Amino acid sequence: MLLDNKIWLGTSPEGPVTMLPELANRHGLISGATGTGKTVTLQVLAEAFSQLGVPVFMADVKGDLAGLSKPGELNDKIRQRMATVGMDHFTPQANPVTLWDVYGVSGHPIRTTVSEMGPLLLSRMLQLNDTQAGVLHIVFRIADDEGLLLIDLKDLRAMLTYAGDRAGEYTLRYGNIAKASVGTIQRAIAVLEDQGGNLFFGEPSLDISDWLVRDENGRGMINILAADKLFLRPSMYSVFMLWMLAELYELLPEQGDKELPRMVFFFDEAHLLFNDCPKELMEKIELTIRLIRSKGVGVFFITQNPADVPSSVLSQLAARVQHALRAFTPVEQKIIRTVAQTFRPNPTLDTEQAITQLQTGEALLSFLEPSGAPGITQRAIILPPQSAIGSISDSLRATLIDTSELRDKYTNMFDRESAYEMLSAKFSSQGILGTARVLAEEILGTVEPAAQTQAQPRRSSIQVFDPATGQYVEREMQSPVEYPAPAPSYQPQAQEQVPTQVKKVEQAPPPVLVFNPKTGQYEPQQQVPAVIKEEKPKESKTTKTVKGLGERMLENFTRSTASGAGYTMGRTISRGILGIFGIK
Repeated sequence: MLLDNKIWLGTSPEGPVTMLPELANRHGLISGATGTGKTVTLQVLAEAFSQLGVPVFMADVKGDLAGLSKPGELNDKIRQRMATVGMDHFTPQANPVTLWDVYGVSGHPIRTTVSEMGPLLLSRMLQLNDTQAGVLHIVFRIADDEGLLLIDLKDLRAMLTYAGDRAGEYTLRYGNIAKASVGTIQRAIAVLEDQGGNLFFGEPSLDISDWLVRDENGRGMINILAADKLFLRPSMYSVFMLWMLAELYELLPEQGDKELPRMVFFFDEAHLLFNDCPKELMEKIELTIRLIRSKGVGVFFITQNPADVPSSVLSQLAARVQHALRAFTPVEQKIIRTVAQTFRPNPTLDTEQAITQLQTGEALLSFLEPSGAPGITQRAIILPPQSAIGSISDSLRATLIDTSELRDKYTNMFDRESAYEMLSAKFSSQGILGTARVLAEEILGTVEPAAQTQAQPRRSSIQVFDPATGQYVEREMQSPVEYPAPAPSYQPQAQEQVPTQVKKVEQAPPPVLVFNPKTGQYEPQQQVPAVIKEEKPKESKTTKTVKGLGERMLENFTRSTASGAGYTMGRTISRGILGIFGIK
């Protein structure tokens, strides 16, 4: 709710506690244990920013923030809270809301391309180590230099296979590409696909400017991301939220401190962003939080324990809303003591003791004063929201999605030519050329002149940044990588036909003298010729089997293909060509 163009969040014994809208880009922190009222606080802040005309983005992890799209009800609890905080009127009203969902079920689909995500955030999403992340960076460099678009995950898969097969060729220019690392990345991509990553990477990609919208009444659009499923995949959720911040930073021009921020970003379950965060990514987060203030974007982190946020980030969060914390162990008591020391002291309030005694709907509030100094900590009761508390029905959600102006823009996914299609076409063309060469040799009886046997240096073009024009220009450079010398084609030589058998002349054997016992004398007798078995010529073990034309063509084609899709396409085209010549 607004009070004198200020955001009225709660009421303390000293009076209303307000936040200056022009200082909302100094970021903030909302923390507290489960069930202490963080969601209602978030809802009241979102309503106030929307009334000021400031667009809002928030992640709905539990599914109860969608109630912002539905008017609230004036019941006994609301009346009691109004009397406590000193509200003299209550007007139930709905807010302009756009629903989003990475999986495209509970809202409009949100997509991005692999190139827009970049290797740093993608390595975090795939949970790669430093070596594997380095290989992924190299693959992105190769894709940029060779003009191969990385849009979806199948493009990344094809590019990994392409770079892995040519690892020796790229080593001197880009660095080592270990096939073991390529295999690990491929396995991580398969896991990401099972988690729905193939729905997140694609086109049309999200246009961040569609979030910076006001309705016909001048109220800022509240963009709600259905994160109940996305939250179950912490690495994907945290990287997705950080990617959106990076997109906002790149899109928006410098603004500085104005009367109103351009947008307010609420990051729920912020501890997921910092868990096991690599040093390089942590530096990027700190830099983004520090610099995005000048773009007019305020970031509020929501978490249960303030200790989950690193001190380097915590020091940049000026607005503080602290709900109750529970302390049952010495470690938890030490955390509460540390949290209390981050608030500006109030002589009439024991901050450390108050943190453990806060009731549901109460919070310690500290906002910046007009001078920029932290305000005195006050114990306040949070105002009731004017919209409904809780989730909405499926029918209302479907109505909000179907009546949205963005429905036709993001519902249907399309797939344009990118790395996967370009590499598949490249492999197919190589296979067809090899098949045509075999046909020329075997059928037409002509032999194309062999290429030079001496390896030639390879020329490759890279894009170099030109400071004079501020653009990337192409420049050719000599690469130490050489083309391998083509293998000489097999030329069967005609051999003279040597008769394998010599016709033998049959001769009658001479007579022999055989003793006849009846006469007691030797008598001549004709000898029966012995049957001579004809010896078959033995096949030489060293004789090589010459493959047929069909086998050679299929082998030539399939050897030129480097992916499963190219292999299948190669066999299909080869069979078709063979059928023309009547060869099976």
